[in-house]
Amino acid sequence: MILTAHQPTYLPWLGLFHKIALADKFITYDHVQYQTDNWNHRNKIKTPQGDQWLTVSVSRRNHMNMTVKDMILLQEKSWEKKHWRTILQNYRKAPHFDRYADFFEDVYSKKWDRLVGLNDYMLQWFLKTLGINTPIQSASSMGLNGKKNELALDMCKKTGAQILIFGAQGVDYANVDTYLSIGCQPYFQNYKHPVYPQLYGDFISHLSIIDLLFNCGDNSLEILMSGNETRQDLIKLIE
Repeated sequence: MILTAHQPTYLPWLGLFHKIALADKFITYDHVQYQTDNWNHRNKIKTPQGDQWLTVSVSRRNHMNMTVKDMILLQEKSWEKKHWRTILQNYRKAPHFDRYADFFEDVYSKKWDRLVGLNDYMLQWFLKTLGINTPIQSASSMGLNGKKNELALDMCKKTGAQILIFGAQGVDYANVDTYLSIGCQPYFQNYKHPVYPQLYGDFISHLSIIDLLFNCGDNSLEILMSGNETRQDLIKLIE
């Protein structure tokens, strides 16, 4: 089994979908502590002035003691209307905007109680739209223990993973020999960001997946995978 994991992310970037597409299972780290400087509640889109943050309004009350799955959204901030208005303003002239607009208009017309519910709902739609069929499981349903390296090791043991895909930063804390000792080969993603047609001049990388979808439509999966490792490349590591 090829396994990967990540915290629930708002409007994720392309590299996350590359990881998920390579894997047999994707685990969402919904049980870890919420961090204000993370990507759980924000991401970037492109505007005529350059990149711009879209940030979900979350309650900061006792956030240092709360997990990602417990984070509550602030209803009085009307962030949903602001995000839909900003997306509409900046992408309505994109070639494939009309194809996907109804989904986003519906998402932002709802009142979401918890951040993880919003992120999970949108992730499921993104995967279906891209044609990625990797099943998802929440870490909170698995009884995982530990933090960072210990957490990932426990996850590998409980799933029987033969390969665990880390993000690029995993190399800073993952002990390769420890994973090999339990029969799991760690792989550290080195995502090569593709260049694709965009609105508004020079190309900007590391934006939300919506920038790719609105501009490239059905070609989005092929583009985000292009020039990067494939499942076959990873399988060779354990043959």
